[in-house]
Amino acid sequence: MGHDHNHLPNEIRHEKPLWWALGLTAAFLLVEVIGAFVTNSLALLSDAAHMATDTLALMIALVAVRLSRRPPDARRTYGYARLEALGAMFNGGMLFVVAGYILWEAIARFRQPQEIASTGMLVIAAIGLAVNLIAMRLLKAGSGESLNVKGAYLEVWADMLGSVAVIIGALLIRWTGWKVIDPILAVLIGLWVLPRTWVLMREAINVLLEGVPKGIVLSEVRGSLCSHAGVVDVHDLHVWALASSTPALSAHVVVAEGADTDQVRRELADALHERHGIDHVTLQLEADHCGDACAVGPTEKAHDHGHHGHVHH
Repeated sequence: MGHDHNHLPNEIRHEKPLWWALGLTAAFLLVEVIGAFVTNSLALLSDAAHMATDTLALMIALVAVRLSRRPPDARRTYGYARLEALGAMFNGGMLFVVAGYILWEAIARFRQPQEIASTGMLVIAAIGLAVNLIAMRLLKAGSGESLNVKGAYLEVWADMLGSVAVIIGALLIRWTGWKVIDPILAVLIGLWVLPRTWVLMREAINVLLEGVPKGIVLSEVRGSLCSHAGVVDVHDLHVWALASSTPALSAHVVVAEGADTDQVRRELADALHERHGIDHVTLQLEADHCGDACAVGPTEKAHDHGHHGHVHH
């Protein structure tokens, strides 16, 4: 037995803030790129590179949001929800490439420091800081609900700190004349962003590999199912994510003799929703079993009886 689910999001939220954030970052990107070359600042160019990835991240997020509205079809029965994970992977990859370029360029500038127009660098960085703060405000609500929006928010957040660093650097260069501060800042910005980029990509990889979603403990889910009085055994238990905020579960449940299977199914589904936040549930109820596995404890070995030819996509 199981449930019929519509895996299309009930409501596409946060699209309007994405459009506003995209407009702001795209407009300022042009200003910052021109300013980086005019002032000859590598730190400002590093910040502009991050702003470029911000713009692309927002564009990808919007495309993913729009495509996720498409209903499931004969080839993609879950629809297009995982496009957000693909978008997050692409954004993370771009950040790694940009950071690599900035670090390479910084090495050359350590050997031969160049003149920096600190006043122009300061003005442009201050404008960039204001733009990033506004974009962060627009994206904050969606960052906790969508991996794709989280990726865009992370990049804007990193760029905001980059703008702060560039402002501080411009002031130090102006006061001290130390031109080496510029490549030092560029390196620090790159090294600060990379670990956070890896965290984002790791979450996206977990979604794409159908790993157990963050915040869900498989043994606790199994325990919730086994604790029901009408359940004798649970096997073929799988928990994965259709998208970053959409966990799904399927399992074979052996019910006790004489138990009302419809009632057991409903109560198990309610328990999974209340205790673990899992709403997309498919339960196959069975009358026979290979042993009283739940009685000996919810261990992985006790319940692993094979896949029986089931495919979960």
